[in-house]
Amino acid sequence: MDSFFEYGQKEIDYLKSRDKRLGAVIDQTGHIYRRVIPNLFAALVHSIIGQQISTKAHETIWKRMNEGIGAITPQTIDAMALEDLQKYGMTFKKAGYIKSTAHKILTGEFNIEKLSEMTDEEVCTELSKLDGIGTWTAEMLMIFSMQRPNIVSYKDLAIIRGMKRLYHHKEMTKERFERYRKRYSPYGSVASLYLWKIAGGQGELKL
Repeated sequence: MDSFFEYGQKEIDYLKSRDKRLGAVIDQTGHIYRRVIPNLFAALVHSIIGQQISTKAHETIWKRMNEGIGAITPQTIDAMALEDLQKYGMTFKKAGYIKSTAHKILTGEFNIEKLSEMTDEEVCTELSKLDGIGTWTAEMLMIFSMQRPNIVSYKDLAIIRGMKRLYHHKEMTKERFERYRKRYSPYGSVASLYLWKIAGGQGELKL
């Protein structure tokens, strides 16, 4: 059964009270159902695959893996040859990152379950110790698995594109971004869902 990012009227009312432009998009769009992957390891693999590729390519590879491997666990990944993992459509480098992460979890070198006890900043720091994991991947994990409420990623090109389109900016400086991020807080993750929608829209939203 699919799981979706959970939010409700409290978050919507808050964002609408803080930002009229975003509020108008929320009213036009309605509730957004974005799938989440509750299992942290599977979600981490999903995020690594999605680095610097299109959403369509990302989901194609993910579907192939689920159909071919079944349960995506540290055990199933660790038991696979690097070449067999790469055959699902990812680069050898990403396959190596995924294999390395699975091995470190199985040996106890990395405790993925402890992430749930950490702050957002600590999660980023801890995940960055893994090969091939940076801030963007950690932030995607925090939204689409851990369902942390206040993540807006400066590293995400679509988030930046959505902000520029919503507020009619040609450039999105870090300072400007931080101003909007603070405006959305403590419900930045919900704002992110709508910014992604804006970024992907081709004129159907009245901005």
